[in-house]
Amino acid sequence: MAVNNHTTVTHFILLGLTARLELQFPLFVMILLIYVITLVGNLGMIGLIRIDLQLHTPMYFFLINLSIVDLCYSSVFAPRMLVNFLVKNKTISYSACIAQHFSFVVFVTTEGLLLAVMAYDRYVAICNPLLYITLMSKKVCIWLVAGSYLGGLLNSLIHTCGLLKLSFCGPNIINHYFCDTNPLLKLTCSDDRINEIMLVTLSGIIAMSTLLIVIISYLYILFSVLRMSSTGRHKAFSTCASHLTAVTLFYGPVSLSHIQPSSRYSLEQEKISAVCYTLLIPMLNPLIYSLRNKEVKNALRRVMERKNCCSLTCLSE
Repeated sequence: MAVNNHTTVTHFILLGLTARLELQFPLFVMILLIYVITLVGNLGMIGLIRIDLQLHTPMYFFLINLSIVDLCYSSVFAPRMLVNFLVKNKTISYSACIAQHFSFVVFVTTEGLLLAVMAYDRYVAICNPLLYITLMSKKVCIWLVAGSYLGGLLNSLIHTCGLLKLSFCGPNIINHYFCDTNPLLKLTCSDDRINEIMLVTLSGIIAMSTLLIVIISYLYILFSVLRMSSTGRHKAFSTCASHLTAVTLFYGPVSLSHIQPSSRYSLEQEKISAVCYTLLIPMLNPLIYSLRNKEVKNALRRVMERKNCCSLTCLSE
């Protein structure tokens, strides 16, 4: 298949995490375990929030969407990775590669925007509690989430359309486990300076602006928390700790991968950081928000108690 008259590459070869044969099966088992935990954790989080009425608040509405993004996000990479560990032919068609790149940029951008929205939500809840219902109404929450998805879609369209304008004449070997932007730019036989400028500029703007929202929100939260009683202070810190952990884990690896020019780009460094933000973070997010959140723990306890009561009732009948 050719997208334009200059594209001769019809497929790419993904080298994966490593070429060492003795590591293929252990890595397969590890990635499979990570993916299963990701599916169970995020689906469980979505189900728990939908079932428990006490979690029907803006904070958990955003958390449901974060779990949806994490589910889709990890599914872009994990299934193909698992297959490639078991087969010799590690090829991916040109169209499938572009589709994977498009999906990746959509979800990584949306996740960053959602984390910024969640930081703003915490700011309003702690610093303006009397106005919280008004400022974070259902309509506002829907618009904020829709804006996050739209931002991810637009950013992905810009980068993917830029890739479609490039020629790929060979070689077609991608030293990675998915079709990321930088490895693809290294294979093009066209002038990719505009693509690189757009990548660094847009990634920098999105990352810096969302991170700035998070920092400013938490600075205001910190000033408000310091004026609270010890009980209120503990509750405020407990609700923010999970989100701060998720933000730190996300922005570190993503910044290493995408906010730098290709002249300083290292494929081996990219592989390590990419595993963090494409596989580990979607797995860790539901664990972070459940293990460090009393409301989620209490909701899980209520669901389990209802389930046990129903089981006992059925047995007695």
